[in-house]
Amino acid sequence: MNQRDIAEIKRRLSPTKRNATVLRGRYVTDLGETISSFAKRVGNLPDGENEKYMAIFKRALSGTFGQNLHHVELNCTVDGLGEEQKLLLDMADSGLTDEEAVEALYARAADFIRKTTEARAQSIEERQAAGNYLILLMHDGYDIPARDVNGEIDHERSEMMFRYIIGCICPVKQGKPALCFDAADGEFHNLEPHWAAGMPELGFLYPAYEEGGSNIYRALYYTKDAGDLHNDFLEGVFGAELGLTAAQQKETFQVILQETLAEECGLNVAQAVHETVCDMLEERKADKQADPLVLGAEEMKNVLLDCGVSEEKADTFKEKYDESFGADAALPAVNMISAKQFRVDTPSVSIRVSPEHRDLIETRQIDGKYYILVLADGDVEVNGMKISM
Repeated sequence: MNQRDIAEIKRRLSPTKRNATVLRGRYVTDLGETISSFAKRVGNLPDGENEKYMAIFKRALSGTFGQNLHHVELNCTVDGLGEEQKLLLDMADSGLTDEEAVEALYARAADFIRKTTEARAQSIEERQAAGNYLILLMHDGYDIPARDVNGEIDHERSEMMFRYIIGCICPVKQGKPALCFDAADGEFHNLEPHWAAGMPELGFLYPAYEEGGSNIYRALYYTKDAGDLHNDFLEGVFGAELGLTAAQQKETFQVILQETLAEECGLNVAQAVHETVCDMLEERKADKQADPLVLGAEEMKNVLLDCGVSEEKADTFKEKYDESFGADAALPAVNMISAKQFRVDTPSVSIRVSPEHRDLIETRQIDGKYYILVLADGDVEVNGMKISM
């Protein structure tokens, strides 16, 4: 899915449109034990509730690809659909009325919650403080508008129906008692603590919506914490894993770059690589129909060559890249560089500049010692106080 695909689905989640048909939920303890279950028609929800539910589902479609959002490829067998894929497809096609499929999903999600709680909690007190969880499922059926011979959307015609589900797991925390104003008697009274659902820790959309249709072999997956992919959930619901987190990918990539380029890994090369990849990201971001930018070993080798790295070092980098990430592997470009800043650190000094001003930093050798120089253009402040140069 690309930016346009996601935006199209998120527009359907506007609380004023009420496009979704069915909302189902199961409220469970931190050990996955059922507290209550419910099923509602979205069209019958009060406005306030509908708005909050739609905000939760929209959050599960938000974030940066490769960090919060990921494509998950579902396992298939030689005979056709895999077990996990069939389960999800039954829920989507039945509009969440297939009780066996829904119960199976609830069970897998509850098992993940139990395992997560047991892994995190070191004591009974920590477990009790973890809170409960709300497992949410929503179904929508989308009449996909047809396109004319020029590729323009014809909203009067539809050629197919896109049936999909969005699932979320939301933490439920107990609030604190508070004095609240009661308009009926004009006084403040003690309000007992309530259990309130928060934004999702993880979520998914299935099937993926791509090129104006459904891709039943892929799901869109969301994790609030880019540093925790929740592989137990991925394995239980999709029969798949995502491997390294964004931070692990970035760290491994930087180590490969540093070790293979060695003495050629100077400030000028680091600046050039940063600028080249940033430009590629900006160009891809401008194209709403393009897939998120990923770079494989061959693409990165060409980037290094364009940035002045020798052929020998670039070849060594490519070999190490394939060895570390796998042959034909491609990393999200956002996990290779920090697109929002350019930073230089020494044991005693840190320099941070916006990417468009990275050229203000240079190295120079003076009296046999190396210095990092920063161009002082415009006003200069020290601890918030303007000084003259």
